Amino acid sequence: MTSHQAGFRTVSPRMFLTIGRAVALPFRRVSVLTALVLFVLLVVAAVATLSLGRLGIPLADLTGAVTGGAEGRHAFVLERLRGPRLVVAMGTGGALGLSGALFQSVTRNPLGSPDVIGLASGAGAGAAITALMFPDTVPVALGALLGAVLAMVLVYVSTGTGFRNPARLVIAGIGVAAIGTAVTQYVVYAMERDRAAVLTAYVNGSLSARSWDDATTIWLVLLIAAPLTALIARRLDIGEMGDDIAGALGSEPRNTKTIAIVLAIVLSAGAVGVAGPIAFISLTAPQIAKRITRVSGPHLLLSALTGALLLVIADLCAQQLPLFENLPVGIYTMAIGGVYLGWLLVREWRRGVL
Repeated sequence: MTSHQAGFRTVSPRMFLTIGRAVALPFRRVSVLTALVLFVLLVVAAVATLSLGRLGIPLADLTGAVTGGAEGRHAFVLERLRGPRLVVAMGTGGALGLSGALFQSVTRNPLGSPDVIGLASGAGAGAAITALMFPDTVPVALGALLGAVLAMVLVYVSTGTGFRNPARLVIAGIGVAAIGTAVTQYVVYAMERDRAAVLTAYVNGSLSARSWDDATTIWLVLLIAAPLTALIARRLDIGEMGDDIAGALGSEPRNTKTIAIVLAIVLSAGAVGVAGPIAFISLTAPQIAKRITRVSGPHLLLSALTGALLLVIADLCAQQLPLFENLPVGIYTMAIGGVYLGWLLVREWRRGVL
């Protein structure tokens, strides 16, 4: 399917933001405007997170509290209850959105995401095994991270070509994901009811009781991965024209794909380590960014902003909706993903694609 058939405009003038000789970030005016709108919406969602509800900080006091004047109950809400949770949500959503954009750019599959290749399922299995076998000695988050890493090692070995062949990568990932899901379900079934309930909340992805240490972890991952992503942004943009043209233009498509997938895995693993395997953000964020701008390209920054906005909104729902108290945020992101996939299916059916 060409970009024109998919409904994306490709005639919009493309410019490059150059940083030295090594970095050239492609962008269009519509992308800049979209980024500004997404950023404003993210700020609005952040303000709502801190101000709504019984424990919320009133808008009149919020600016002073954020700039260092919080005291008493406001200080507790900002520094312990909602502040770290909000910062973790923004960082985790940004990491997942950027990870999904990298993965979809490499596989050229709008339904592709790191979840497909077993990372989330491996994280869930690692968390489950840790909670069952080492309940008081190894943190569940560390077990999830190790499970995600092991899943990626299995995928890397089983493809026979590492991360260079997207088709083999997806097929191997589906198999590893099935194994990870089976392990998780067995452990949840075998555990005592109370412990299983806690584990189930983590396996679905949760932002409750997050600390500034978690915020530091995910933002450190972003600070490391984002500049490396910027270094290959132009290669990814050229890669949208196909491997033959990309190779002729010197973008080294095979190496670029490997680097992009490794960065996507690092970003997803960082997100899993602090929040558990939150579903559908990495799948939906890049596609929403593309459909807003209606131009081709990997949309790395826009995907990160969209992912951050989606996760902050989902967590706001998890905190404030009265009908479903204490649901993990991953349940809400599943709902977002389900609505998106349903809309996409109806849209493609109406256009006669399906």
